[in-house]
Amino acid sequence: MTAADLFLFLLLLGANGAPIATRHLLGERWRWPLDGGRLFVDQKPLFGSSKTVSGVVVAILTCVFLALLFGYGWRAGFLVGSFAMLGDLFSSFIKRRMGMQPSAPALLLDQVPESLFPLLAIAPLFELSWMKLVLLMLAFVIASFLLSRLAYHLGIRRHPY
Repeated sequence: MTAADLFLFLLLLGANGAPIATRHLLGERWRWPLDGGRLFVDQKPLFGSSKTVSGVVVAILTCVFLALLFGYGWRAGFLVGSFAMLGDLFSSFIKRRMGMQPSAPALLLDQVPESLFPLLAIAPLFELSWMKLVLLMLAFVIASFLLSRLAYHLGIRRHPY
């Protein structure tokens, strides 16, 4: 694993963990639902109450900060953070269509889009091969699974998934 690969992996983890850490630190303050409580044409929530403006903003800002810290420039952080959140919103949209509640576990649906979307977006800039992209995605799936359980046991997450 190269330094650039490790950087991308850390950005993925940062985008995933920043909203959870923010909710733990701030509680219900500044938790405006991103969808404004709107329903889709199927009369189910668009994304659900757990997807908030503050979560998306803090995920993107965390990635920008990490990118600047590691010398990759704010654009790389913005790209990864934005596409990670698009992947997360895509997952939530699909889960609502399936009738799943916010924060209900959906192995792979919860992790793959959140890692695949940003990796596809950043792949040309980092010259990621398909093999490297898949390996980074798998590493993220495993790490997020393990870190979710750790965060739950530390009282940071409400659920172990």
